[in-house]
Amino acid sequence: MGIVSEPPGIADVKPGRLDGTRLADNFADLHPALDPHEAKVAADRCYFCYDAPCQSACPTGIDIPLFIRQIGADNPLGAAETILSANIMGGMCARVCPTETLCEQACVREAAEGKPVQIGLLQRHAVDAQMATGKTPFGRAAPTGKKVAIVGAGPAGLACAHALAVAGHQATIFEKREKSGGLNEYGIAAYKTPGDFAAREVDFILSIGGIEVKHGVALGRDLTLAALRRDYDAVFLGVGLGATNKLGLPGEDRLANVIDAVEYIAELRQCEDLTRLPVGRRVVVIGGGMTAIDVAVQSKRLGAESVTIVYRRGFEHMKASAYERELAQTNGVVIRAWAQPIALEGHGDAASGVLFERTREMGGNLVGAGAAFRIEADMVFTAIGQRADDATAAGLDCDANGRIVVDAERRASLPGVWAGGDCVAGGLDLTVSAVEDGKRAARSIDAALRAKS
Repeated sequence: MGIVSEPPGIADVKPGRLDGTRLADNFADLHPALDPHEAKVAADRCYFCYDAPCQSACPTGIDIPLFIRQIGADNPLGAAETILSANIMGGMCARVCPTETLCEQACVREAAEGKPVQIGLLQRHAVDAQMATGKTPFGRAAPTGKKVAIVGAGPAGLACAHALAVAGHQATIFEKREKSGGLNEYGIAAYKTPGDFAAREVDFILSIGGIEVKHGVALGRDLTLAALRRDYDAVFLGVGLGATNKLGLPGEDRLANVIDAVEYIAELRQCEDLTRLPVGRRVVVIGGGMTAIDVAVQSKRLGAESVTIVYRRGFEHMKASAYERELAQTNGVVIRAWAQPIALEGHGDAASGVLFERTREMGGNLVGAGAAFRIEADMVFTAIGQRADDATAAGLDCDANGRIVVDAERRASLPGVWAGGDCVAGGLDLTVSAVEDGKRAARSIDAALRAKS
């Protein structure tokens, strides 16, 4: 990653800017769980709408009025089953979903009062109660003898595997990393999922049985799509986006402390002692999505003195929601819009600043406006999006960005192959959307395998 500690005056990057107690506070749960009384009070605010707009706004179609009614009736385990039947990752989605732009934005209380029912926290209350029992509410159907290969142990792959296991099929997941969970494990801000929740949710999903996970196995390196199609009755690809975009500026690969934000977040998520993780005194983040927000806020909470996000277009164009932008700003992050990087500056092999040019729109296109400014930086994070890995979709129809083309049932162009999550064309880059893709694909796979039988 190129993270180094340089002599004073060159690059002020070092670990331990804050002590362990302060870091523990900074990375504690962003939204503490509701206690039973708080959950009941929150549930009582629901109108239990017919044709509820909140349910229509949920990509997985959770029956939100029903599970809230069950919580109000002191039946959190029943509520959990309602949630998990539609979204097996309801616990993680309750923590990381942009509910402010999905179910809670659609809530009639939001429209009438500007204060929606706390759907996300209520969902967490129910699912956490189920996980605390150590048992799954689901059972497996009689074994069908069919085998399905799943590439990728992220949200799409795990959701697909679970649904197939419930239907009685045997699922084998091939995952290139050492741990399962995908971006839930490696890519989400640590203060959103403390307590090793991502790993605990994976264990909960796998407890259904009928799912084998093989780690350290990558498509295109250790196995081929042709071999999987030959050896298994069906194949599901949930490989995510394996590569990140580059700025394309001189020095990007040479200057130390010009870092891929996705890699840094992954290192932070796996770090057992945050006092040992280096961070710059002055941090610049280039990008406008959730990754940019997450790495900026976490840098600030690690002890960076100044953190600035710079985005090439206006605030209204940022993929990060207004809520997430406000979260960054309340953490002391400065967000500057309408500017793009034109040069990386450094002393020796260490980054020292970024030169930006102001931008504007002309005829729908982004153009430089001429004026330039410089921001000093000890650490520069690039967060300008991810792209498909060229090796993952070999032989499949893909769009211009290398993402796999699928139909409504998530079937790809090759017979016996399905795909879902961030790797497919039109993917929404959300955990909840990936779960829905995996669920839909599993239903289609199950139907296809039973038709063959």
